[in-house]
Amino acid sequence: MITILVTGKDSQLAQCIQSVAANFPNFNFIYKSSRELDITNVVQVTEVFKSLGQIDFCINCAAYTAVDRAESEVEKAYKINVEGVKNIAQACFENQVTLIHISTDFLFDGTSLNPYTEESETNPLNVYGETKLKGELVIQELLSNYFIIRTSWLYSEFGNNFLKTMLRLAKENDEISVVNDQLGSPTYAKDLAEVILKLIGAKNVSYGIYNYSNSGVASWYDFASEIFRLSNSKIKLKRINTNQYPTPAIRPKYSVLDTTKIEESLRIEIPYWKESLRKVI
Repeated sequence: MITILVTGKDSQLAQCIQSVAANFPNFNFIYKSSRELDITNVVQVTEVFKSLGQIDFCINCAAYTAVDRAESEVEKAYKINVEGVKNIAQACFENQVTLIHISTDFLFDGTSLNPYTEESETNPLNVYGETKLKGELVIQELLSNYFIIRTSWLYSEFGNNFLKTMLRLAKENDEISVVNDQLGSPTYAKDLAEVILKLIGAKNVSYGIYNYSNSGVASWYDFASEIFRLSNSKIKLKRINTNQYPTPAIRPKYSVLDTTKIEESLRIEIPYWKESLRKVI
């Protein structure tokens, strides 16, 4: 039996892990909310790890993910995404636990003309991306047994995300405008959850950084358009450019991830983003 600690129990990814856990009967899951395990509290992190006995893996779903708010809450974002990650990584080191940490496509500046690989140069444009990059570096300094999984544009039936926002706006408005010049890959968090657990089950020891997103490329406008088509929403959708919708945080114009490494490592075929979205809707 493999014992897995999942932090950030109430996050959409952790809830997706809970929803697919029954497919992995050889795994024993322990879920901890931010109240039960505050990753910024080093004493609590140390005590929780010790109290749980032998843990094999820790999937860190605890993170500060409010991209725009991070521009004004720099200290809070840094405390969770860097100091908190350091606390978790240190506890994993002391207890011989393999860490699986979730990172982001927002590490990149969007100037590439090709999908970003795990070796691509990072250059975050916003505070959120900066803190996530520093969190990655902390893990690499402290641990050798770790998987950092960079993903993009996560959505699901859980938590707050673009899909749920669009469905809500469709009920409240006759027309909305959505940015059409930022390109990425919408990713169903349940697909990511299953891949993380397959990674554990494969007993993969090729530690390091992996990219995972659903296949295909879309703009936020394309994503919204498909949401409304699948949900039979009558709302009128208008294309706009980024400069017509200024936000506190600058987003990369292009943040498509190359997922070849994880596909070959696990011998998986990654679902096309529209197919996964159809399942959720």
